[in-house]
Amino acid sequence: MERQELEAFLALAEELHFGRTAHRLGLSAGRISQVIKALERRVGVPLFERNNRRVALTPVGERLRDDLLPARRIIDEALARAVAAGRGITGSLRIGYSSSMAANLLLNTMETFRTSHPDCDVTIQEIQLSDPYGPLRSEQVHLQITELPVDEPDLDSGPVLYTSPRALLVSSSHPMARRETVSLEDLTHETLLTIGGTVPQHWLDYNFPRRTPSGRPIPQGHAAISWQEIPFLVAAGQGVSLACTEAEPHYSTPGVTWIPVQESLPCHFAAIWPRHGMTTRVRAFLETLHKTTPAGRR
Repeated sequence: MERQELEAFLALAEELHFGRTAHRLGLSAGRISQVIKALERRVGVPLFERNNRRVALTPVGERLRDDLLPARRIIDEALARAVAAGRGITGSLRIGYSSSMAANLLLNTMETFRTSHPDCDVTIQEIQLSDPYGPLRSEQVHLQITELPVDEPDLDSGPVLYTSPRALLVSSSHPMARRETVSLEDLTHETLLTIGGTVPQHWLDYNFPRRTPSGRPIPQGHAAISWQEIPFLVAAGQGVSLACTEAEPHYSTPGVTWIPVQESLPCHFAAIWPRHGMTTRVRAFLETLHKTTPAGRR
């Protein structure tokens, strides 16, 4: 069976429509019809029933489809391995993530990447915000999905992959817990819990601002080593904090209320990597990441 016959037959067996099959393969509907007829002459029986209203597989066509699909997968996987080897996409790729939202993006991408590059072993690991770039710099990971901004001379970042509005976390017994929204101006009378460690000041100033939009100071409280501590500190009444609204399903904690922030202070996520660390593996994964990330989430 020639490759074009295989492609045309399996595509038509899935689409059951000559026009859609032609569009999918970049051929004319007439050419698809010719290929299928030639294949049917070779087999000696019709593979499709067709009339003005519908296209359907015959019993022989169904059996041929079922027999060919495993062979097609073997061919595709072999070609993918050859392409990956030719591009140097083998070995291991270690990727970090700093939140559950980032992890979800990675998991969706990894399945597609592994299909295209089966000889590249991909592993992921969580990165603590208290040391946001240490694992990249020590080569524990080759690539990382993390919150912006990133303004480090030795690191590069890609375009925004994911954006989420901001929420304020307060104790459920706090007077603001009954509000539908809050303003950053309200934080002048609160203690804002933040992240400690080796976090760059420009990152803290954006994600845990020290002043309100009008310039009034925001009191800073305990600096947690990991963000996972913060909801429990909020529940204990030790302060309030800021987070992405879409983090709530992942970090929902009894006694904590999440309130949307009125001002535009979105959480942005992007891929970052060492400036001299753009390998063929990293580039291939980034290409897959951008293809698999829904545009509406950016």
